[in-house]
Amino acid sequence: MTEETTTLTGQSPPPVREWPALDLDGTDFDPVLAELMGEGPLTRIRLPFGEGWAWLATRHADVKLITNDPRFSRAEVTHRQVTRMAPHFKPRPGSLAFADQPDHNRLRKAVAGAFTVSAMKRLRPRAQEMLDELVEGVVRHGPPADLVERVLEPFPIALVSEVMGVPEADRERVHAWTRQIISTSGGAEAADRAKAGLYGWITQTVRSRADGTGEDVYSLLGAAVARGDLGETEAVGLAGPLQIGGEAVTHNCGQMLYLLLTRPELRRAWRERPEARAALMDELLRYVPHRSSVGLARIALEDVDLHGHRIRAGDPVYVSYLAANRDPEVFPEPDRIDPDRAPNPHLAFGNGPHHCTGAVLARLQTELLLTTLLERLPHLRLAVPADQVAWRRRTMIRGPRTLPCTW
Repeated sequence: MTEETTTLTGQSPPPVREWPALDLDGTDFDPVLAELMGEGPLTRIRLPFGEGWAWLATRHADVKLITNDPRFSRAEVTHRQVTRMAPHFKPRPGSLAFADQPDHNRLRKAVAGAFTVSAMKRLRPRAQEMLDELVEGVVRHGPPADLVERVLEPFPIALVSEVMGVPEADRERVHAWTRQIISTSGGAEAADRAKAGLYGWITQTVRSRADGTGEDVYSLLGAAVARGDLGETEAVGLAGPLQIGGEAVTHNCGQMLYLLLTRPELRRAWRERPEARAALMDELLRYVPHRSSVGLARIALEDVDLHGHRIRAGDPVYVSYLAANRDPEVFPEPDRIDPDRAPNPHLAFGNGPHHCTGAVLARLQTELLLTTLLERLPHLRLAVPADQVAWRRRTMIRGPRTLPCTW
C-alpha cells in the first residue's frame, strides 16, 4: 500500500496516526478516538501490532455501510498480518467472526435456534433463579462484597453454560478454563493452556452429541455435524467464542453499575421510572466504552470510493462502533447520558451479518443483573471512593476489575 494508491485525483490521503493501547480509567472516552473523529469521517491508523496501516471509519452511516457491504471481507483478514491491537492473531476455522457470506449464514444457522427471542423467554425463569442464588449468597455473607467476583462474572458464565448445554459435572472445569482465558493475569501461556483444555473438551462434547435432539448449542452442533451441515472443526471453532461469550456482559454491566452508583440522577431515573428502564439500558449500552480501540478489520475486495478517498482493493478497513455511537448527526449531545433519548439506533451489538449472535441473551442478562441487584439491595453503594475503583489493564474489553460495594 503506497501513498499514491489511496488517493483520488486532487485528494491527498489523511496522515497515518499512531493509536497506542491506552489504559483508561472509568468510563472515559478514548482521547485518540475522539481526535480521529474530529479529523474526518475516514482517517488512517497504525495500531501496536501487525503490519502497515488501516483505514478507520467513525461516522454512524459509514459504519453501517461498511459492515453491510460484501465488498469488505472478514475472511480475507485471516491471510494477512494487518495492523491490529492484539499481539497474537490465530483465527480458528469455523469462527463466525471471520466468515463471509454464504458461509456466515450456514455457520450461524446451526446455532441460531438457541438464541432466539422465544428461547430466551423460556430461559428467563431459570436465569432469574440462578441469579437469585448468587445474590442471596452475597446478602448472607454481608457487606462489603466485590460484585464483579461474586455476581457479574459468575452469572454470565453459568448462564452461558446453561444455553450451551454444559453438564453439571463439567461446569466447574469449563468455568475455570473460561475464567483463565478472559483473565488479565497468568499471561499468554496460561491462557493457551486453558484454550487447549477448553477446545479439547468442546471437541469431545460435539462428538458425543451426534445423535443430539436437545435445544442446547452442543446438541445443535453435534446434530449439524452428523447431517453434514458443518465440519467438526467448524463446529468447534463456532462453539468456542460462544462458550467464552460472557466476558462482554460482565464488563459492560460493571460499567453500567458503576455509572448508576456514581450518578444519582441515573439511579433516581432507574428507581422511579420502571417503565423507562429499557430505554435507559439502551442509552447506557450506547454510552459505555465497552472495548479498547477497535475490534477486527475487514479487507476491501475491490476499489471503493468514500468521502473523496479511494479505498483500494486489499486495503484493511476498521470501523468503530464506539465512535458511531457518539456521532452527533445521529445522537444530539452524544457525550451526555439521556435516559429519554429516542430514537436510539445504537450499534453496541454491531451491525450487519456480524451483529452479535448472543445479543438477545446479553440483553436478558444485563436487564436481570441491573434490576435484581438494585431491587434486592436498594441501598447499594460503592464501598470505596469512585476514583479508587480498580479498572482492567492491558485488555481488549474495558470494565472495572473489581467493584467493591456495601449496602
